[in-house]
Amino acid sequence: MAGDQVTLLNFWASSFGMRVRIALAEKGDLFTRKSQFLSIMGDLFGALSRFWADFVDKMIYDLGRKIWTAKGEDQESAKKDFIDSLKLLEGELGDKPYFGDESTLGYVDVALLPFYCWFYAYETIGNFNIEAECPKLIAYCKRCLQKESVSKSLEYPQKVSDFVVMMRKKLGLE
Repeated sequence: MAGDQVTLLNFWASSFGMRVRIALAEKGDLFTRKSQFLSIMGDLFGALSRFWADFVDKMIYDLGRKIWTAKGEDQESAKKDFIDSLKLLEGELGDKPYFGDESTLGYVDVALLPFYCWFYAYETIGNFNIEAECPKLIAYCKRCLQKESVSKSLEYPQKVSDFVVMMRKKLGLE
């Protein structure tokens, strides 16, 4: 790689791009810090971590998208399923500071945390309150935001919400 630099090409509102920004900020340049890279890989390929990260991708992403792209009964159903999914994650987290390894962010944390900046948009569009339903999960997200690797990698919730409102108008949902 020329100059040993990594260039991340992504869309600012992409939760997947935010994941990469968190991972790079948390672990540094993975190409020059081989021992840390190997420790990440062990976490990345842990079966339980893969299961929960896949759960985030399949449930949190898909249901969150349905909340802001649907109306009426479809939106209500998506909201219920979304909260139920967050409650499952909250149960898995329990009283631990992070998913998996209790000492630092891991694969599941990196998969989930970018959605936190989307929660405000979901709540505004769907007229519900995630913190009222999942207080431990929101406390976890706020605690993780105290880490610079997370806070500097996520977008502002209001900016994401403004984007969602604009997209809803383009889709004829407003």
